[in-house]
Amino acid sequence: MTVKKIYVSKIYTDEEIKKKEGDHIDITPAYKIINTSADVYIKETGELLAKFRKNVISDKLTKLGWDAFHKTSAPSRNRGSASGPINLTSNYWKKRKPVSIKKWAVKYIHKGKKSKMEINNNVYSSVLGYFESTPFRGIPCRMTSYTQKYHKYYMMGIPFIEEISRQFKKLVPSAYQTQKRFIDKHSDYRVGNTAFSSITVNRNFRTGLHRDAGDFKKGFGNLTVVEYGKYHGGETLFPQFEIGFDLRQGDFIAMNVHEWHCNSKLYETEADKKFNEKLPVIFKHDTKTGTLGSKWKFSRISFVCYIREKIAGCNPKETKKYYKKIGFDPVIGFTKKTKKTKKAN
Repeated sequence: MTVKKIYVSKIYTDEEIKKKEGDHIDITPAYKIINTSADVYIKETGELLAKFRKNVISDKLTKLGWDAFHKTSAPSRNRGSASGPINLTSNYWKKRKPVSIKKWAVKYIHKGKKSKMEINNNVYSSVLGYFESTPFRGIPCRMTSYTQKYHKYYMMGIPFIEEISRQFKKLVPSAYQTQKRFIDKHSDYRVGNTAFSSITVNRNFRTGLHRDAGDFKKGFGNLTVVEYGKYHGGETLFPQFEIGFDLRQGDFIAMNVHEWHCNSKLYETEADKKFNEKLPVIFKHDTKTGTLGSKWKFSRISFVCYIREKIAGCNPKETKKYYKKIGFDPVIGFTKKTKKTKKAN
């Protein structure tokens, strides 16, 4: 199969695009939206921006990805600029009094008290796999709380994540080998047989303009999506180059997440709404909470697979000590009944 090569140049300077951080970016007629397999390079430097492939992940594996992970994307208020501008019309903010708004971050008054820390829009986004230590909470490197809670689903879905890793190896072998050498040195924090330590799972989340933080600087982001129902939009955009990718179920993209990127608006056409109205309700969430994306019956769940750079400083002995303390085994899950296991089951 002959894959088209596309070369792009920066439309905005680094200073100009930086000013748009956290903004929701709309597609204009100037954008080139890619919906066929293609390799995209930065013209001036020859650097790879992204490799995009259509329909390379089987229906069987995408179904496994859905079955294993559709429950795992939980509300988060700490996604930074990716959360987009504070949406004051959301039910979430109607219950609070925002103060000191800084585009995507805000403090608020609730029950007469000002929050101690800044938070972002409430969106569906969770990290599965492993996370570095959290010193202020006294927690060492470990499987994330959502991985612990949904451990049996996480283990069930590993073949899906391994397929993403295989696509990465096939398309960008040099970057894959660089990541693999890194994770080989820290194999206690590897997801299955992959070049990843972590997976960010997003549901119905239109990201604001951002660059990924905390991931391996020499690595690539590896993305795919699974879908439920019908929708339009959600294209993956690189606004500095005015190019985007129509990433849908079964597709795969390896992309430089250290370049500015975001998603376009998700929406339903009248035909989509008519179709989705007949769908069974699968998420028992209360839309009154105001979590963005909760109003739709359709679901677009994206998987961003990567390595967290700071696992280089992890101490497996401290991790094992922590697991023993909470009664958890990274292979079989909780070894004694806890509130987390009861909720997960």
